[in-house]
Amino acid sequence: MASYQAPLRDMRFILGEVFQAPEEWKCMPATQELGMDLAEAILEESARVVQAELFPLNQSGDAEGCHFDKGEVSTPKGFKSAFETLAQGGWWGLGGNPEYDGQGMPKMLTVAFEEMLYAANASFALYPALNTGAALLLDQHAPDIIKRLYLPRMYAGQWLGTMCLTEPHCGTDLGLIKTHAAPDGDDTYRITGSKIWITGGEHDMAENIVHLVLAKLPDAPEGSRGISLFLVPKFTVNDDGSLGERNALSCGGLEHKMGIKGSATCVMNFDGAQGVLIGKPHQGLTTMFTMMNYERLSIGIQGLGLGEVAYQSAMDFARERLQSRAPGGAVAPEKPADPILVHPDVRRMALNVRAWNEGGRAFAVFVASQLDRSKHHPEAEARAIADDLVVLLTPVAKAFLTARGFDATVEAQQIYGGSGYCVEWGAEQYVRDARIAMIYEGTNGIQAMDLVGRKLFRNRGAYLSRFARAMRADLEEDVPAEIDTFHQGCLQELARLERISARLLERAKGRPEELGAAAVDYLDLLGYVAYAWMWWKMARAAYQGLVAQGPAGDAFYHAKLAVGRHFMARMLPRTVALERQIMAGAEPLMQLSEADFQPQG
Repeated sequence: MASYQAPLRDMRFILGEVFQAPEEWKCMPATQELGMDLAEAILEESARVVQAELFPLNQSGDAEGCHFDKGEVSTPKGFKSAFETLAQGGWWGLGGNPEYDGQGMPKMLTVAFEEMLYAANASFALYPALNTGAALLLDQHAPDIIKRLYLPRMYAGQWLGTMCLTEPHCGTDLGLIKTHAAPDGDDTYRITGSKIWITGGEHDMAENIVHLVLAKLPDAPEGSRGISLFLVPKFTVNDDGSLGERNALSCGGLEHKMGIKGSATCVMNFDGAQGVLIGKPHQGLTTMFTMMNYERLSIGIQGLGLGEVAYQSAMDFARERLQSRAPGGAVAPEKPADPILVHPDVRRMALNVRAWNEGGRAFAVFVASQLDRSKHHPEAEARAIADDLVVLLTPVAKAFLTARGFDATVEAQQIYGGSGYCVEWGAEQYVRDARIAMIYEGTNGIQAMDLVGRKLFRNRGAYLSRFARAMRADLEEDVPAEIDTFHQGCLQELARLERISARLLERAKGRPEELGAAAVDYLDLLGYVAYAWMWWKMARAAYQGLVAQGPAGDAFYHAKLAVGRHFMARMLPRTVALERQIMAGAEPLMQLSEADFQPQG
């Protein structure tokens, strides 16, 4: 059966020993009161409540799914009660603005809570994830009256937010949307149109649902430059925050999905619903990116969380499953066969999954630290550097974390053999739930195109240069022999990344198809280099922990170094193939005509 315990020791190690989070927090007025003692207390309590309330509902919620009846949606049994329990504990406002009753915790800490949510119950986690992103957008772009009315109730879980972008005829190309907004006087608008794939569009867990809807005003220019953003609540809101009448919107049905079946993925119809403009007219897409970029990191963490629970469950199975004898002779001679963990190929799969998870956890915290710095650091230069790193790494955080998270769930499933294909063990659900993370919030291919087009080519590699300088500065030190492999590996792979980037920039001049052909491989290359850097940071901290008899204990530090060496020796060399693939250029992809793709019967 599936099992999960929040990896608190690794989370404490990454926060306290790898990134020295308390020192980081002291540098910023918004977080200077937070210390490691309080952070650990938050981690421990969040682990307790998530394991007790959400994990037991994961398989049952998947089996039951959501229910649709005459426009009303009910979530699986137990979801509403669990949601209320966490809301009463204040968990939905953990990172919220304290001015509006949020708790103001830094992103470095809240990513750990998000990982626990996704690991314990990915379907459930999507409801608060969308709410957090919607609240972040309103905090940055809404007028004060909207903030005062909405944010305290969203942080409390009384109201939940959604993001309404996609329409039946357009997904990535939002400039094609048909939903329109007609001025209705008193600074309100009437929103008409249909949206699809709306996570949490309708459900029974909150008294009001706050939709953030992209639509076009009557005078809107063509394309994405003509999109505006509107707040459209399920129930209208009175001046005192009480709820008014039902708005002119409805759920037209639920999508039938491969996974995340406990998440209500809705078709939403707006039939002249009352809304208010958020941000400036025709600037809606820019405004929405505040939420979209948050959600992209959050969905990356979905891949991480599912990889972790898949690993833990597979290891329980591997320790108990007896098959054949170890290559060098019986390890458990008193038993009819040895546990499958004695076999090198099973260990290969287990170490791959563990290396993805631990590298991904460190990477998520690193990106979160840059988000905190870009928002709160008192020095303008530090904010600028952090902001550039966030811009560069956001598509990597979404795409690389989700792709490796999916790889982790598939490889963990493989450890079970045939049992992993059967429902009762839980492994196949993790594969299904992880698959969507590579698709929504901008497919991984779109993230790769954004990386090479906007983040690399458009500014001629300036963001990448910022990343390279930060990484190289971290490597400029005398290195003990015990961790020199990590150091040299980082230097080698950073040089590869810079070399390939320069060649790609040169090749793409006048040939934009070269960027598209290289995009996914280039994103993977940057992801591998970033993970190598994270493994250097963890190896250094683990070595220092061994020398200083650190709090995690010798066994933990030795295991960390062993997993890191596996990554450096057996996983990082994949960059050699990525280099060859990128350098192969666009020609092999563009030779066939459209007709050549038709069936050749």
